[in-house]
Amino acid sequence: MFEDILQFIKKLYPDQDPVPLHAPVFFGREKEYLADCIDTTYVSYVGKYVNQFEELTAKYTGAKHAVAVVNGTVALQIALKLAGVSSDEEVITQPLTFVATANAISHCGAKPVFVDVDKDTLGMSPEKLNDWILKKTKHVKTTSLGETKWRRVNQSTGHSISAIVPVHTFGHPCRIDEIIEVANKYNIPVIEDAAESLGSTYKEKSTGTFGLAGILSYNGNKTITTGGGGMIITDDEQFASKARHITTTAKIPHPYEFIHDEVAYNFRMPNINAAIGVSQMENIEFIINNKRSTALLYQEFFKDKDVDFISENKFSRANYWLNSILFKDNELRNKFLVNSNSNNVQSRPAWRLMTNLKMYSDCVRGDLSNAFELESRLVNLPSSLRISNH
Repeated sequence: MFEDILQFIKKLYPDQDPVPLHAPVFFGREKEYLADCIDTTYVSYVGKYVNQFEELTAKYTGAKHAVAVVNGTVALQIALKLAGVSSDEEVITQPLTFVATANAISHCGAKPVFVDVDKDTLGMSPEKLNDWILKKTKHVKTTSLGETKWRRVNQSTGHSISAIVPVHTFGHPCRIDEIIEVANKYNIPVIEDAAESLGSTYKEKSTGTFGLAGILSYNGNKTITTGGGGMIITDDEQFASKARHITTTAKIPHPYEFIHDEVAYNFRMPNINAAIGVSQMENIEFIINNKRSTALLYQEFFKDKDVDFISENKFSRANYWLNSILFKDNELRNKFLVNSNSNNVQSRPAWRLMTNLKMYSDCVRGDLSNAFELESRLVNLPSSLRISNH
């Protein structure tokens, strides 16, 4: 069976040896736009491509506002900060995710709380989320600066739950509408980690646009890349304005003076990165359709194999950033990883669960049985754009 799988993958990517997991592909006007940046000397965050990239992203996702920053991690950090997350608070997220999700929470001085995922979506389970909040937190009245608020507080730690961060894992939308419903019931803001899911929709609405804000990533291995970069998307004008301000060192506009009104960050995306992003966004529909066609080929291939291909559910349109399969057990999964990578076909397991990393091993968690099972059986297969089809 392993040999059949590897031969199939090599036929999908006949010109690549080794076959990468997900390589960037540039076939648009990237060089032209980069040359324009150099010729005009606009290479920092001041430049037309930053604005264009934001506008194209907002239009494509349906968000009213988009703010380009240097990477997805800081996009999530800033979004959490503006959602009100601060030191000695807790943020609910999922253990099956890239470490940046938990790191961004930590950068705010908060601690992650991990609840389980659903097996079919790979994303946060709304049922497990509601169950944990209902059983492990209490409603507490707090007063700060004369303002009274009701908050959910973790009964075991005494810390307030200040946000929920679901992840659209590997580009598969989670049950985000049900998660929002749970969050609204307990008055907790939702920041979507849509780093991997540009082009994915849930019930015909783009991932990242359901909560107070969402974030995207443009790392070199993402569906579209800017080399490095991230985006905050939101419908809240004040939220977007504040995000733009504090990621630009909180500088007050002035013809020549340097005036800053708060401690802030130098997190804005440079124009040269945005130039690549603009070119990639000009071809976004082709890119998404190409990746979805590859997923269909995988799905058809695995139909008669003793391996489960992870497909989008009936409410979702996944971008299939990474195509994922589930082996029957951990032993078979591990044997395939060794066989595949030793035969020049890159395959990867899911990330090690956050609760298995030493810096997050003591964090509060719920029952994580689904996440542990997925971690032990899942493999990501080569999913690059097959540009020969263009």
